[in-house]
Amino acid sequence: MRPSAVPAILLAALILSGCAASSGAEDVLGNVPSPETTNAIAQPSGLIPAAAVGDPAPQASPPQQALRWAGEVPEPQALVPADRPVGMPLPTDKPVALLMPSNPAGDAMPDVGTRSPTRGQIYGHRFRDAKPINFGSTSPRKLAVHGVDVSRWQGEIDWETLRRQGANFVYIKATDGGDHLDPMFKKNWRRAKEAGLKHGAYHFFYWCRTAGEQADWFIRNVPREANALPPVIDVEWNGESSCKRRISPARVREKMQVFMDKLERHYGQRPIIYTAPDFYRDNLKGQLLEYPFWLRSVAAHPSKVYPGRKWVFWQYSGSGLSEGVEGKIDLNVFNGNESDWHDWVASR
Repeated sequence: MRPSAVPAILLAALILSGCAASSGAEDVLGNVPSPETTNAIAQPSGLIPAAAVGDPAPQASPPQQALRWAGEVPEPQALVPADRPVGMPLPTDKPVALLMPSNPAGDAMPDVGTRSPTRGQIYGHRFRDAKPINFGSTSPRKLAVHGVDVSRWQGEIDWETLRRQGANFVYIKATDGGDHLDPMFKKNWRRAKEAGLKHGAYHFFYWCRTAGEQADWFIRNVPREANALPPVIDVEWNGESSCKRRISPARVREKMQVFMDKLERHYGQRPIIYTAPDFYRDNLKGQLLEYPFWLRSVAAHPSKVYPGRKWVFWQYSGSGLSEGVEGKIDLNVFNGNESDWHDWVASR
């Protein structure tokens, strides 16, 4: 049994000697730098000295210089309450507005709220008449504010001259029916405005056309201006028109109402009704009392021709003469004095 153990011992000795030989070669090569390099890392030129783990890296210290102070170093102090109030500092100088001199009593600014509106000059009438009428004590010449109404039949008008002759206002023919525009309307409207006349437009009503289409036609052609006089509906029988139809008084007023309502909504002013004695007698006597009237009465005062009817304008002549106009022109007057006129215009 003892000789069989010898081979096992020899085999173990051989294995141990082989392991020692392989580990010794790797230890010898451990201190030789590797020939492999990379572009990102620069290789040191010599061996890097070892440093103890945890020791700070040595740094070069700059030369020390003494701090330069303008004076002694102040001692720290506790917070001291401020001597001024909290918030925005108050200016020591007066603001510019307070430096303005006080306004003397004689230079006091006017009160805008009580300032009187600018009122246009009223020119006294200098018209003549080709067929003068003696109105007696009720003469229109006793009233202060005169004016005219015009259409294409007056042709070219010198508005500045007409104004100085006493035309303080003018009503200008604009439209007839539902498709006719006076060819001089736009020019007359513009020139009268430039000359400083109070101006308005009138429509000659046709009884064979609907009221709605006539109102639309007027609105289409007459500007809506803040300072314009109220629009006028001219209602009368016209034997010279192609429409000679005479409808019932009730139907007359119905058509008028449709037309006037539409104009009032558009222009913001109640229309004025212009009429003649025969038409008034047949259709309007005692009617439409809430509307202002412009009455034609060339032979007598309106109080005799239209008893009981209140009126704003009186057309007292169809044969007037004036510088600035060739031929005849209708003459009119406002029912009131100058102050009444200004108040009436301002209330439009």
